[in-house]
Amino acid sequence: MKCKVEKTKNANEVKLELTIEAEKFDEAIKKVYFKSAKYFNIPGFRKGKAPMNIVEKYYGKEIFYEDAFNEVVPEELETAIKENKLEVVSRPDIDVTQIGKGQDLIFTAIFQTKPEVKLEKYKGIEIKKIEYNVTEKDIEHELKHMQEHNSRLISIDDRAVESGDIATIDFEGFVDGKAFEGGKAEGHELEIGSNTFIPGFEDQIIGMNIDEEKDINVKFPEEYFSKDLAGKDATFKVKVHEIKKKEFPKLDDEFAKDTSEFDTLKELKQSIKEKMQKENEQKAKYETQDEAIKVVCENMKVEIPSGMIETEVENMMKDIEQRLSYQGLKLDQYLKMIGKTTEEVKKEYEPQAINAIKSRLALEAVIKAEKIEAKKEEIDEKMKEMAKNYGKENNEEFMKNENVRNYIKQGIESEKAIELIVENAKIKTEKKEDKKEEKKEDKKESKRKESKK
Repeated sequence: MKCKVEKTKNANEVKLELTIEAEKFDEAIKKVYFKSAKYFNIPGFRKGKAPMNIVEKYYGKEIFYEDAFNEVVPEELETAIKENKLEVVSRPDIDVTQIGKGQDLIFTAIFQTKPEVKLEKYKGIEIKKIEYNVTEKDIEHELKHMQEHNSRLISIDDRAVESGDIATIDFEGFVDGKAFEGGKAEGHELEIGSNTFIPGFEDQIIGMNIDEEKDINVKFPEEYFSKDLAGKDATFKVKVHEIKKKEFPKLDDEFAKDTSEFDTLKELKQSIKEKMQKENEQKAKYETQDEAIKVVCENMKVEIPSGMIETEVENMMKDIEQRLSYQGLKLDQYLKMIGKTTEEVKKEYEPQAINAIKSRLALEAVIKAEKIEAKKEEIDEKMKEMAKNYGKENNEEFMKNENVRNYIKQGIESEKAIELIVENAKIKTEKKEDKKEEKKEDKKESKRKESKK
């Protein structure tokens, strides 16, 4: 194979001109023939038994060219990219110059390449201080959640539905007098006040008694996922079958003993506080890192190739598709629900994709500038953790997998780069004196307003 590389007039773009020897291309044609021979049905021959020259005569000599091209070119292109140390970020735009049996295969491939980054300032950047404090309200909220989890339902038969109750209802919805798809259910349990139904629906259940029937009039929100129902008036025929109420356990030492490893409510509260503090510290850490990278990205200069953005968006779409599959949904179903096309969603994800690419490029530039390297021991340690998580402990093949090792290596080096940026950053904090002055000014302003009155 011969390869000629040249830069095009466009930024971050190279053109490869490749020549693959005739013998290699002819070999690929033979390989393709043997793979596909069984599909050819030619008069005078048993199916799949016609010689290659007969197949070519019957269907045309070009019959195997495209498949032979796809057979031989990907590997040759990959070799050319590695030999010329190119960092390509897009699919190739291919133009065939010469193709034929007994001839050298000649074609050009234009790739977009990873852009050059002008890092500018990354040490001594200014970022705001991010911290989260645990309040009594936070602890009470968690205790309330624990109460909710340990509550029990008791049946109510001596009063009407109240807010907070769980009502078992039958309902059927109508728009313009016609029942609509998905608007009917029997024995549905609805927590009144949960706001899981159309606005106004739950409020009108309040006051209904067991076995009572009622027409409930509501309006679908303008932004409702079904375009056929969005913004339309609807009537629901509703019948209440059962009323239940949650009974919550009392918050005392017995509650702590029953729901945790602690003997007193005080100890439980302290444990909740400590857990929340750790979570807040992690949250503040990650948000500080995001803020730092954002500032570095604002400082740097880079021209991101369109192919790089397209690839990032495609990966995001695959991620969405995978997450939807866990919910039993397909992408086209989801798009129909939200009333958008694939292209519209891709367009919406472009800014997020650009930010993700910038962050990666910035960290790679810092790693290069600071000569940051992941040590073998660090990689091995992370590999062991990953192997344990995936149930591949003592699996030598997994531990030696170069793709996985490189992925972990990049992760470690990126983490070190982030830590370096944050450690060297100037944290902006408000001085106590400044706050005092602000309070003095606020008091003065209040007095001025009072005097005017």
